[in-house]
Amino acid sequence: MQVSSPPPKPLMIWDGDCHFCGRWIERWREITAGRVDYEPFQTAAERFPEIPRTEFEKAVQFIETDGRVFRGAEAVYRSLGYSRNHRFFEWLYDNVPGVAPVSEIAYSFVARHRTLASKTTRLMWGKDVRRPTYFAARRLFLRALGIVYLIAFISLWSQVDGLIGANGISPVSQFLAAAKEQIGGRAHFILPTLCWFNSSDAFLHFLCGAGVVTSIVLILGMVPILCLIALFIFYLSLTIAGQTFLSFQWDILLLEAGFLAIFFAPWTWLMTAKREAPFSGVGFFLLQLLLFKLMFMSGAVKLTSGDDSWWNLTALDYHYWTQPLPTVLAWWAAQNSEWLKHFCTFVVLFVETLVPFLIWAPRRLRFVAFVLFVSLQIMIALTGNYCFFNLLTIALCFLLLDDVQIARRRSATVTDRRYNNWIPTLVLIITLPLNAYVIFSAIKPEMQWPRSILALYSRIEAFRIVNGYGLFRVMTKERAEIVIEGSENGSDWLEYEFKWKPGDLKRAPGWVAPHKPRLDWQMWFAALSNYRENPWFTRLVIQLLKNSPDVTKLLADNPFPKNPPRYIRAIAYDYHFTTAAERQATGAWWKREERGIYLPRVSIE
Repeated sequence: MQVSSPPPKPLMIWDGDCHFCGRWIERWREITAGRVDYEPFQTAAERFPEIPRTEFEKAVQFIETDGRVFRGAEAVYRSLGYSRNHRFFEWLYDNVPGVAPVSEIAYSFVARHRTLASKTTRLMWGKDVRRPTYFAARRLFLRALGIVYLIAFISLWSQVDGLIGANGISPVSQFLAAAKEQIGGRAHFILPTLCWFNSSDAFLHFLCGAGVVTSIVLILGMVPILCLIALFIFYLSLTIAGQTFLSFQWDILLLEAGFLAIFFAPWTWLMTAKREAPFSGVGFFLLQLLLFKLMFMSGAVKLTSGDDSWWNLTALDYHYWTQPLPTVLAWWAAQNSEWLKHFCTFVVLFVETLVPFLIWAPRRLRFVAFVLFVSLQIMIALTGNYCFFNLLTIALCFLLLDDVQIARRRSATVTDRRYNNWIPTLVLIITLPLNAYVIFSAIKPEMQWPRSILALYSRIEAFRIVNGYGLFRVMTKERAEIVIEGSENGSDWLEYEFKWKPGDLKRAPGWVAPHKPRLDWQMWFAALSNYRENPWFTRLVIQLLKNSPDVTKLLADNPFPKNPPRYIRAIAYDYHFTTAAERQATGAWWKREERGIYLPRVSIE
């Protein structure tokens, strides 16, 4: 069909009495950005007598400037074709077999059931179906990321001397020297850290202090991109220098989130709600993909690990008392009935495997995902000390909330709608195939990676910007604890008490998060194997035999405050929470049974 008096600009004509149409016309009006006019047929129909009024009532009509008329789904696709970012839909309609008839059938169904479609739209999107903006979420996320960085740097600063200082357990200077001797000049690329320039204790303190100051500047919203670049460099340097003590999933998650945030942050001197700077949609997608990867892989690896406790829903029968650093609420949770623990296990798997797909859903479904993700993180934080991991995950979840949900309005003032996307796009092109294989490996662990993907991954792996995730792939069903003892004569032994890990049976499990006592955590992993597989443990013993003050301050107390012990040994015990009856009778939170010698008696000689 063709009209004799075409409009000067492409014109979409719709039913002004249809609430469903009105909502979506507002979205299309924004997408086409003034390139298309929109008018209800109640005022426009008389100008185009060639189109029967019944046609206006049945479907939208799109009139081109040359007089051509399109109706229904085709009219929608033709109008969206005037948006640079939505031309793909018009191409699909014209070139892919089956798209046109399926689209027209779907359109006809919606047109005949407008009331249902309107209610569904209201349920999924609310009153506003226009493209969501995320300026408030960006400010909230970046400041929350600054808080997480601040916590991470302060927490490490208080332990850095004892862990990797000159008189610590694993001195970074010795580590880097050994790496250079074994690897040669390639060591600088395999281990990217500023500590190659200076590995002194003073420089480690400088990195931590600089990270603290820069984190505060980011929290204040000042020069966000420069802050994010500096924070990534500082924390990557400390992560490499920290060796096994900074090899945890939340450390690499902070690095990956911090790196991707660089491409989402505003190019401005000061973040403010009064005048928003544009952001990269590609950078935003990369952070959404990170949240999806984190949550989905956490669930998928549980189901593909071969551990029956996840399939038969008994994982939480063990988790509360076998996790590294339980809280006092974990003891109470362990007393719950089995059906409740099994139900909670099902909820964990549901939230981690199915809910992540709502990350790209309409507004209200995204809000459901936000509530479930944050609720899960709160429950994890209440029963276990996972340092800043839960806070960082919640920070990523803020990106599920658009401006209508946070600020109750859309941002009205944007400095410039143009954003140069070429750098974020380059990052996406490089990392997307790697992320795809990482995610798929959670579903099919035995999968062999193509050589080209492995080669690319090997070149960027050292920077921790593409990582796999998945805590508790296999549930630990026993709890071994290492008790270190010292003696002056080889007969009388005194225990070294740690600050946070289980030791004294009558000491209640403590609250330490978001601080990360890295030695206490590492002792949990050491108990899963023998001391020969944990060289750092032998170095810990050596420092205790020397009574190194940098190391002993990592412990709750030193039973040899004046003179170092002559001998050290380590005993392995099986620990388990007491029952409510045992707790009432003995006052103990834990019970233990000796397993055997972990480290035979050694001396400094």
